[in-house]
Amino acid sequence: MTGDNWPSEWLRGVLGVCVLRILTDGSSYGYAIIQRLAEAGLGTVKGGTLYPLLGRLEEAGHLEVEWRPGDGGPGRKFYALTQQGRREAADQAARWAAFTATTRMLTDGALPDAHESAGHEGRD
Repeated sequence: MTGDNWPSEWLRGVLGVCVLRILTDGSSYGYAIIQRLAEAGLGTVKGGTLYPLLGRLEEAGHLEVEWRPGDGGPGRKFYALTQQGRREAADQAARWAAFTATTRMLTDGALPDAHESAGHEGRD
């Protein structure tokens, strides 16, 4: 399955943690973030999805924004993590890892059967 085929609700759920992770490597602008997400295998993320998320992260105090002049073109809005944003990125990454471990157990069938966990072995 390619990134462009991921269910949109999955992408909405993971996009914030992925954007924060990308910004832990340093400040970046929207188009470059979209490229990194695509290179990572998430497919094409539209600006109409990314920019509102960046705005929410900024409003929450996780990002600071700086306009920089372009090289012969228009300026770009660069996004950088604040200290609070760095803490949020680490917290979300840890929580996402725990969540995916839990869902992986479920999808792999490694969780106990509902009857066994309720103490109803052999009673159907």
